[in-house]
Amino acid sequence: MIKIKRHPKNPIVIPGEQGIRKVATFNPAAIYENGKFYLYDRAAETLSPFRTTICLLESEDGVDFKSIDNKPVFESEMLGFAEGSVQDPRVVKIEDKFYMNYAFQPYGFDCYPTGEGVPFYDVSKYSGWEKESYPMITRSGIAVSNDGKSFEHLCYSSPRNIDDRDHILFPEKFDEKYCLLRRPIEFVGDDYGTDKPGIWLCYSSDMHEWDEPILVATSQEPWEGKKIGAATNPVKTNRGWLLLYHGVDENSVYRVGALMLDLKDPAKVLARTKNYIMEPEEYYEKVGLVIPNVVFPTSVIEKDNLAYIYYGACDTCIGLATVEMDQLIDHIFDPNS
Repeated sequence: MIKIKRHPKNPIVIPGEQGIRKVATFNPAAIYENGKFYLYDRAAETLSPFRTTICLLESEDGVDFKSIDNKPVFESEMLGFAEGSVQDPRVVKIEDKFYMNYAFQPYGFDCYPTGEGVPFYDVSKYSGWEKESYPMITRSGIAVSNDGKSFEHLCYSSPRNIDDRDHILFPEKFDEKYCLLRRPIEFVGDDYGTDKPGIWLCYSSDMHEWDEPILVATSQEPWEGKKIGAATNPVKTNRGWLLLYHGVDENSVYRVGALMLDLKDPAKVLARTKNYIMEPEEYYEKVGLVIPNVVFPTSVIEKDNLAYIYYGACDTCIGLATVEMDQLIDHIFDPNS
């Protein structure tokens, strides 16, 4: 059996230590650049409104992080929406630029935890939602940076009228085209070949216009439940692209599986774990300020054959888990996994 180790200092980033992440810090992107680890966390100062921005931390060892500047590197004001939220970033470096996928909710809302798996999001005080297809709809976009610290909006990567998130770019092009993973909630039914939201993939030559999406994977096992979505940035290995994904069961418990995608045709699944490789086990993964029973990995850094898996726990704090890359890859290809 594979053994993914939680770090003994978990949770490695907690709320309350800086104003920008006073009530929550979770679901971070991660990169390793110039000998340092960087986390781009989804941070919140209050629950009313529950407005999240993307902030930046750095570390020498990948464990002990400190905040940079104590202010966001990306927020909804940059999109022209003062009350909105940007969230769940994934960051990759392609050639000499840093690209940040982000999810975006244009207007404000209050968050009231219920302890029942899904909190109550109250939009009654925020009239802007009347302009949208429905409240809490989430669009996705891409921001770009030359230095990994100063980002500006580049484009939206999904249309305004559907809920489309879990967008993640591959860190290299395929036949001169960018490649994007996504999870459009509305892509279900006979026309789409799946009755549950799943992982899709599409290509673009400029990131502004995207080809028709291709279905990559859907829920198959009971633990994957009602939907799956790409979780972490794809990591290139000699046996394929490593991708962790999340599944949400009927009780809203978030668990983690793994895929290996073909190096030249990433819409092709080479191998897939049958059983989950992570589930909520520790107190901070079962009990949190917002949603209980959540492990939500959003980034993987490979260093010295070790996979550093950074994940959000209960939409409250950030955890770190590690596993040897060779062991993880062998496990994914094991038909009994």
